[in-house]
Amino acid sequence: MAGWILPTAINLAVLAIAIGRSLRQVPLADHVFGASAGTKTLLLLTASVLMGLILNALQIPLYRILEGYLLWPARLYARRSRHHREHRRELADRLTRTRLARRSAAERAQPRDTTQGLAETAASGPPDLYDDVATATQQALLGERLARYPVQDDQITPTRLGNAIRRLEEYGYDRYRLDSQVLWNELTATAPEQARRQVDVARTSVDFFIALLYGHVVLVAIALCAASVDGANPPLLLGTAGALCVLCLLWYRAAVAATDEWAAAVRALVNLGRHPLAQAMGLNVPQGIAEEREMWRMVSRMSRTRFHDRADALNRFRSSGPGEPPCPTDG
Repeated sequence: MAGWILPTAINLAVLAIAIGRSLRQVPLADHVFGASAGTKTLLLLTASVLMGLILNALQIPLYRILEGYLLWPARLYARRSRHHREHRRELADRLTRTRLARRSAAERAQPRDTTQGLAETAASGPPDLYDDVATATQQALLGERLARYPVQDDQITPTRLGNAIRRLEEYGYDRYRLDSQVLWNELTATAPEQARRQVDVARTSVDFFIALLYGHVVLVAIALCAASVDGANPPLLLGTAGALCVLCLLWYRAAVAATDEWAAAVRALVNLGRHPLAQAMGLNVPQGIAEEREMWRMVSRMSRTRFHDRADALNRFRSSGPGEPPCPTDG
């Protein structure tokens, strides 16, 4: 909730400081900005809480617009998704080439004998440690950018934020065939408290930047409209609108980067919560990873679709009763 209320208060403060004076010709705005300091503070707090609650209730459509699921034309969706698929393959190729180059450099740095080593050192000079560190840094950054994409190409979305969020949504299914989107409520109800808290805290950071972004978009529209009001200060309003547009790009990039912690928290939730979830559902997690994936695949399908007789295959994973020993904790 704080991820929506605090940025709303910031946006309202920007409205009052940078745009408010140009709206004094509007009767309602003049009445608000002409009030006493205590009244304006109370109005700011009340409006921040109310608008923050509204944004929190609307967070699903607000996220889906930025993820590319809502209000995106089909052609634009397809073109941008194709662009991100190509970009993901390019990043994967660059990361592979970087790893091969570092491996080759490491092999060349280990001569077969002392004579050969002295000859190679004399020919090439001493090793440049800065180049090695830069290569390692570039490899880490490439891996970080690649990790913000889903594993499967058919899960690619048309936006960077959509892909960064989609990779954490597909983690459970890709690793264990546990559809965390379908079983989210069950998973969070049985997972360890610390794992659930980490997910909430990480999600709040992303909410914060998303709320700032949407608030800045509204402020830009208000500033542009206020520039035509009598008695306004067009240079100040246009400068404010330009600065807010730049900040919108910054907040979007910050939201994408903040999904890294969110993805790590969801990964921990799935890894640590699947055994308590199985136990709560009366299931025994098999020792083999292939059998466990088959079990979660059937559980996810049964939760997602109507019952079918094929679900009887799940019986071999069910525990016999309360006296059943606890699920194994390895794997």
